Amino acid sequence: MRILITGSMGYVGPILTRHLRQKFPDAELIGFDTAFFAHNLTGTTRLPESLLDRVHFGDIRNFPPELLDGVDVVVHLAAISNDPMGKEFEGVTEAINEKASVALAEMAEQRGVGRFVFASSCSIYGAAEGRPKRESDSLNPLTAYARSKVAMENALRASNAGEMTVTCLRFATACGMSDRLRLDLVLNDFVAGALATGEITVLSDGTPWRPLIDVADMARAIEWAIGRDADQGGRVLVVNAGSNKGNYQVRDLAEVVAAELPGTKVSINTAAPPDLRSYQVDFSLFAELAPAHLPAVPLAQSVRNLHAGLNGMKFSDKEFRTSSLMRLKTLKDHIAVGRLSTDLRWQ
Repeated sequence: MRILITGSMGYVGPILTRHLRQKFPDAELIGFDTAFFAHNLTGTTRLPESLLDRVHFGDIRNFPPELLDGVDVVVHLAAISNDPMGKEFEGVTEAINEKASVALAEMAEQRGVGRFVFASSCSIYGAAEGRPKRESDSLNPLTAYARSKVAMENALRASNAGEMTVTCLRFATACGMSDRLRLDLVLNDFVAGALATGEITVLSDGTPWRPLIDVADMARAIEWAIGRDADQGGRVLVVNAGSNKGNYQVRDLAEVVAAELPGTKVSINTAAPPDLRSYQVDFSLFAELAPAHLPAVPLAQSVRNLHAGLNGMKFSDKEFRTSSLMRLKTLKDHIAVGRLSTDLRWQ
């Protein structure tokens, strides 16, 4: 089996690569990445890409179709990957997350790829009051990032040519330790703050709901999607990927971290304007279709893994929210010294 992973040098890619190498030891694993964040290694003594058989550097907007020849599975992670980056680079987000992603899926279909796994996001539910949201519920994307995920899902649904089996995994909010750690994710931010300052600063009023999933469990979900047959959910499947137990209010996340790291103070900005991005998600369909691949890492274990990983890095940066561990800061640093253009192309 030959598996192509786009965005292989990001936050999820290294964890996924290690997982797939363990689960499919005889598979040929190919990475494709533009390497914006390749240098942002955290707490690892081995380059994660050494577990890949090949790595290709390139811009997804100029993806070489011939790279898909003989590929059985495409796992599409490559994206402008959060709301702050999407706001700063809205046009680029549309170009990469939507237009280039749709083109990649079309090329994969034309080249005879059997399965296409797309990393979507539960953030597309946006401001969602009431019961936890199911896949059939209406969407309310509030950001460029979320809108791009909706557009890609719609394009994949509209495609009815060929035989490619497509799985759109609407992931809960990612968390957990990685070889390329991000601290612009809510749980990761809280653990970093607790370690560096002894305090968790909740920027909102703490009431918004978020579903969470550890990056290791994201890899397990992708493993399932790689092996999914069309008779298990349909040729094009959109499914929420996470656990019903993983829905938390932001203030509850802070309290879990504080309980794992005794002595941590929790500061909540009760005067903050409401954060409209609030949604609970129903993951029952995923539980039905993938019972052997449900999330297995409890939230407290994610916190402990982050704690251990950050300690191993001797992390103590009180100004981490302006550091290279924030993806937007890395992009801005590239641009400031002329390495990247403002449309995020290498110079």
